[in-house]
Amino acid sequence: MSREVSEPRSTPLTVRGVLVAVLGPTAATAAALLLAERSPSAAVALYMLAVVGAAVAGGFWSGLVAAGIASFAFGATYRTYAAGIDESGDVVAAVVFLAVALVVGLLVGSAAEERHRAARREREAQLLSHLSTKLLSGEVPDRVLDDFAWVLLDPLGLASCEITATIDGTEIRARAERPGSHGGGPIELVPLVVGNVPFGSLTAERPAGRRALTKEQRSLLEAATRQAAATLDRARLDARARLAQLDAETNELRAAMFSSVTHDLRTPLASIKAGVTSLLDPSATHDPTQERDLLTTILEETDRLNRLVGNILDLAKIRAGALTPAREPTAIDEVVESALARLRPQFEGLTVRAELAPDLPDVWVDPVQIDQVLANLIENAIRHSPSGGTVEVGVARRDGFVQVRVVDEGPGIPEDERERVFDAFYRGEKRPERPGSGLGLAIAKAVVVAHGGRIWIEERPGGGTAVVFELGMEEVHA
Repeated sequence: MSREVSEPRSTPLTVRGVLVAVLGPTAATAAALLLAERSPSAAVALYMLAVVGAAVAGGFWSGLVAAGIASFAFGATYRTYAAGIDESGDVVAAVVFLAVALVVGLLVGSAAEERHRAARREREAQLLSHLSTKLLSGEVPDRVLDDFAWVLLDPLGLASCEITATIDGTEIRARAERPGSHGGGPIELVPLVVGNVPFGSLTAERPAGRRALTKEQRSLLEAATRQAAATLDRARLDARARLAQLDAETNELRAAMFSSVTHDLRTPLASIKAGVTSLLDPSATHDPTQERDLLTTILEETDRLNRLVGNILDLAKIRAGALTPAREPTAIDEVVESALARLRPQFEGLTVRAELAPDLPDVWVDPVQIDQVLANLIENAIRHSPSGGTVEVGVARRDGFVQVRVVDEGPGIPEDERERVFDAFYRGEKRPERPGSGLGLAIAKAVVVAHGGRIWIEERPGGGTAVVFELGMEEVHA
């Protein structure tokens, strides 16, 4: 992209074109003076060669001028040596060759001009394609426009290029200056406009002593500027779309959180209040077993409430980007056994089985966060398993990873919902009344992803659900 887009070759004669048009026939005349007496056709062939060469090197007008000079020079040469020409056929052949030279010169000149125009269009298309690639790279607008300004310097022969734009009140400035080049030449000012939306302007300055941009160069500059304006418009629309999407997601999250949290908060609070009210009622009589049952209910509902509040706080940390694992070498089997021991009071009516592979390697994880993942997955499995069902927790090595599986015998999760269940507050479209706050899997996924792992849902043969996550066995440097 370093070649400057030149003027079309069909413009009036340049100094180079004049020199080529004059020197070629002159050299041919010098040679013809030596050959015309013996072979006029050979002399005319030299004139034809001079005309064709001038057309190729200097373009259409250079070839035309060279043909005229060659015609005059041949006539003068012929008159000088007419007495030495014995065969009239040579003269006729010479005239025919000269006419052919004129036609060929013109055709070659036209072909050369078309070739130059095609090459120029190709360079312009390559430049616009290169600019389009930069503008569509997805980078921030100020960096894109800065690269855009630099790319325009060489093709258009600019000393400097400056872009000033404003997007929704944010000003963007980009400037590029050719090293060692001094401004002071003609200035082109092109507005950055899409439809009726103005964004700013592009200022292109030529070096001192240079002419203004040609019509073709200005057309190229305007085409490139339209691309830049379209990019700014797209950035503006993308920003507004992201803002609208963020507002929609925020409103959706607020609605889901309000619906879920109010229900899940009021249920344990109602149980706690009922138990405490019954214990404090002086007219009520309770035996030790009843008192213990009430106190146990209060304790369980308090734990449930505490877990819900903890999940909400964890979700807030995740959305604030404050979830940073404190990794250390951890025996994953010990984390599993600790989570199972803590949740044992919830296993009533269920069979819980742990299958831990021998010689499991340590993993570089945050043990507290991974314990929370396991607790959320096991609680989900307990919640959705039928009475008398089995919950399985397995840990094994798989292709450089430690893989953990939590399997239940519940109703399962439809295939089209297996990705969405990891969204916060999602409880399913077919069974939206399923128990839980819809936070456990969302938090589990955020923790696993923060550790560089992955988590997914598998269908269990014979019914039920298997939640699987993998963790790398090597240390991950933050």
